Amino acid sequence: MTIRIEVPSFGALHLRHLVLDYNGTLAVDGALLAGAKSRLRTLGRALELHVLTADTFGRANAELRGVDCRLTVLGARAQDRAKAAYVRRLGAGSTACIGNGRNDRLMLRAAALGIAVVQAEGAARESVMAADVIVASVLDALDLLIEPRRLLASLRS
Repeated sequence: MTIRIEVPSFGALHLRHLVLDYNGTLAVDGALLAGAKSRLRTLGRALELHVLTADTFGRANAELRGVDCRLTVLGARAQDRAKAAYVRRLGAGSTACIGNGRNDRLMLRAAALGIAVVQAEGAARESVMAADVIVASVLDALDLLIEPRRLLASLRS
């Protein structure tokens, strides 16, 4: 399972994993955003999906039911480092990440492709600066991976 695309002046992407933040990215107030589940199911046929969360609202497991993904609940401390270490364990060179919070900045920077989303909760400046691409919603981010040729317009020189 991989997504492969050659982006002029950016390089070749050979993605095997997608790591996503949950609250603020896939969900608002613990509820999965409408349209995300179907896109995750589609991407699950091409990539291994991983969701990292503090699960502030305690709903991530129930909300992601029916999505083939590995859900990891992180402790309250050093989440930024834990997320980056998770990406490195998977193999950062074959991993795309999507996030919005300050605790996502290190994983966005480490990944082969970092996508920051700016939704209702906003996005941390540090994460926006660490990302390769910035989009208006997680649905847009997921769509970029479903149709990766869309990345050409944003990433090529």
